[in-house]
Amino acid sequence: MSTTPTGPSAAADGSVVVPRGTTPAAAPERPVTPDRVVPTWTDPVVRQASEVVGGPWGRFAVIGRALFWTPLRVCLLFAMLGLALAWVKQGPCSDGDWTGSVQYTHFCYSDTVPLFGLHGLDDGALPYLDSGVEYPVLTGGFMAAAAALSGAYDRAAGATALLPSVPAVQSYYAVTCLLLTACAFLVVRAVLALAGRRPWDAAMIGLSPLLVVHAFTNWDLFAVALATLGMWAWARSRPVLAGVLLGLGVAAKLYPAFLLGALFLLCLRSGLVRTWLRTAVAAVLAWVAVNAPVAWLAPENWGRFFRLNSTRPADPDSLWNLALHLTDGRILDGPLAEGQTPTVLNALVAVALLAGVAVVGWLTLSAPVRPRVPQVAFLLVAVFLLTNKVWSPQYSLWLLPLAVLALPRWRPLLAWQATEALLWVPRLLWYLGPDNRGVDVEWFLLAVVVRDLAVLALMALVVRDVLDPDRDVVRTSWPGVDDPAGGPLEHSPDRLRLRRSGGLLARRSGERVP
Repeated sequence: MSTTPTGPSAAADGSVVVPRGTTPAAAPERPVTPDRVVPTWTDPVVRQASEVVGGPWGRFAVIGRALFWTPLRVCLLFAMLGLALAWVKQGPCSDGDWTGSVQYTHFCYSDTVPLFGLHGLDDGALPYLDSGVEYPVLTGGFMAAAAALSGAYDRAAGATALLPSVPAVQSYYAVTCLLLTACAFLVVRAVLALAGRRPWDAAMIGLSPLLVVHAFTNWDLFAVALATLGMWAWARSRPVLAGVLLGLGVAAKLYPAFLLGALFLLCLRSGLVRTWLRTAVAAVLAWVAVNAPVAWLAPENWGRFFRLNSTRPADPDSLWNLALHLTDGRILDGPLAEGQTPTVLNALVAVALLAGVAVVGWLTLSAPVRPRVPQVAFLLVAVFLLTNKVWSPQYSLWLLPLAVLALPRWRPLLAWQATEALLWVPRLLWYLGPDNRGVDVEWFLLAVVVRDLAVLALMALVVRDVLDPDRDVVRTSWPGVDDPAGGPLEHSPDRLRLRRSGGLLARRSGERVP
């Protein structure tokens, strides 16, 4: 790594520098290269895979002239194929008949099926108002919308012979999967826009093994779509719209709050705190707008999500559960009664999370070049998942668009997602139990460790790119690129930066940074 910052941030004399081998944004009138990065020229995995269809794209091939099969449509086609495979995988569980533990033996478990009856959606109950739901408000609204649409289909099928009649839970599940499919398409569209000159990076979403395994496990794709659209709005320099979308994302799952944290750290470094405040205020107002009516009408059921997260013990997929297993439950709170709050565990989770966030904050403010938005967001969400006491399998979808944008390299991303897909197998076989041809818990915990190591490896690669921007393929693959997802941050000079050895560098307009 060079001793001088080589990415597109402020140098000591106030000028803007870029990674070696690139030039400022000014470009010749007629570029001599394609107007986008060609994956078969730059990524060894894609280059090798292209041999199946004739090898890498030719040197003199025409690029950017397709009338129909544009990168967006091809990436959406990839997503459609992946989601179709996910639907086929989930087929044995769709009718709700789980006799013989079919949800485990066929690896098709989904929360949406049992919760349909458990929360009274089959009888027209409204989440929160008529039944307690353990999810944030917008996720409950998503469940109610799917139930309303499937109920309309059931009534139409009963009134005419033109439509096939299916069990109510099956029509509900089909509608839910269709809505989640639309969310996945929105994620692909937003990632393609956020990738800048690298539109084919969005193919990593559609061809994702993680998407195939967990697209329909829960409702998380809804929150992922809102969060990714919020990042797209920020990239388009629309901070208020970004705040609204991120606030709605927090109302579906809490993790988009860490995207607001990433924007705060980067805006603090760039002196754009006022811009961030507009986004944060819009996010709070959007969150309050959808939560306040439910909290007013059904305060007890509205607060169930927060109470559950307070009293919930260590999830099987968490590192805390691994520690408990290795010590036979002798550490942390020890054996707990039903509903008892694990106070020691909660305190340690909070301390570990704050420590991880502090490290990411220091890295963001002290890096030689301002990190890109997806890099900081990925690190914060990964820290949250690794330190949290709950890591439900579908939570890994939160990382997918962030990982693609932070580290758009096929080999490490596929390796990580392979561990996520493989973890699903011993998890369900452990639920099945060794007496029913399942596996012992040790196999499941081994898979958890492998998955966590894969996530840590991705984090290490992102940190390496942050510390040495010359390794960041986004910034070095096209002249003058800073951060395609940066929006107001793109090409902004540093106003505040921590010294790597301690201390603070503050820079005002016209003031030289020593």
